[in-house]
Amino acid sequence: MRILFLGDIFGKPGREAIKSFLPNFKKENQVDLCIANCENLSDGKGISEKSINEMLFAGIDIFSSGNHLWDKKESTAFICKEKRIAKPLNYPKASLGFEFVKVEMNGVLVILVTLCGQVFMSPVDSPFYALDHFLKTLHLKGGNSKSLQKITIVDFHAESTAEKRTFGMYFDGRISAMLGTHTHVQTVDEQIMEKGTAYITDVGMCGPHSSVIGITFESSFEKIRTNMPIRHETAKDGLQINAVLIDIDEKSGKALKIKRIKENIL
Repeated sequence: MRILFLGDIFGKPGREAIKSFLPNFKKENQVDLCIANCENLSDGKGISEKSINEMLFAGIDIFSSGNHLWDKKESTAFICKEKRIAKPLNYPKASLGFEFVKVEMNGVLVILVTLCGQVFMSPVDSPFYALDHFLKTLHLKGGNSKSLQKITIVDFHAESTAEKRTFGMYFDGRISAMLGTHTHVQTVDEQIMEKGTAYITDVGMCGPHSSVIGITFESSFEKIRTNMPIRHETAKDGLQINAVLIDIDEKSGKALKIKRIKENIL
């Protein structure tokens, strides 16, 4: 199975970049499933029903998220009903949304999970314990399923490179891919780990790269200079797609190949 995972889509510029890039890329590369991180989809912070539907129409199938998922209060009712968005698994049970996404393709069940890191992030439960428990639960339920779970994609939404690397090595061989997000800066360390898990520390960002991780220099600098509550403004220029394309063996769930994508949108 070939899976395309798109880094954080940042605001309207990111959505426009996706619409320009995705249809032809999916067709030319025979993509079976397209996943994207959506937490910055609407004006760089949070989501809206309109922006999600726009991306579904563009060709994205399911979404991972992160700590900004709930930033737009008007979208909470939508998050509660949209099963194609995976909220962070290690957030409190009372947080709104679905703990994972599952889709069946050609008799294979694909599971998408989002987890948030603990280093330099808002307080959350241990992502290690949360995923350990989740995978055990999946294994126990698997015997009663007509379509056994074979492929598990994890978006680890975190700041610390060391935490991401430790997480990837800990779960190597137990998940199909561990794809880092959140920093909006693509790392050049994609690999298939020793036991068959595809890994990259951070996939990067889909959106305006002539910016400070999606935000205009002016608003970012003013915030740093004054430490006052400045509204961040979404940048517009330097549109770029950051993503990874992963080939996974459907029988074993092991990753066979990971290709990093960094493409400018003119």
